[in-house]
Amino acid sequence: MRVVCPHCFSVNNVPKKDSYKKANCGKCKQSLLNTAPLELNENNFDEVVANTDLPVIVDFWAPWCGPCQMMAPNFKAAAEHFPLKAVFSKVNTENEQNLGARFGIRSIPTLIIFKNGVEVDRATGALPKEQLIEFVSQYTN
Repeated sequence: MRVVCPHCFSVNNVPKKDSYKKANCGKCKQSLLNTAPLELNENNFDEVVANTDLPVIVDFWAPWCGPCQMMAPNFKAAAEHFPLKAVFSKVNTENEQNLGARFGIRSIPTLIIFKNGVEVDRATGALPKEQLIEFVSQYTN
């Protein structure tokens, strides 16, 4: 399966397994098991979404948004449950207004799940960790 490195954004081919003890990027040699949400912008958004075979979960948020700030730790904690199963990422709609407009973001936080480069689901509002895990689990194999 194709996976985008969370460090250097290189595309890697990784054998699909139920779990991984170790998986490193072929270019930068850093771990592909890093679950920290990626910061996406107009320059890397399409590349990440199109070049990974994993579901990409995008949190559209803004720094001034109270519910976004409340959900941020839940989003990060939920990501830890999906190493090489899903890519968690964030788009700051304050800085990336074109991406917000492109995806019709009317309220934040809004989560969009992309699979094979196409939007397959979305949810609006701050979600607790357990609900985030359940929401994403529907799209991981």
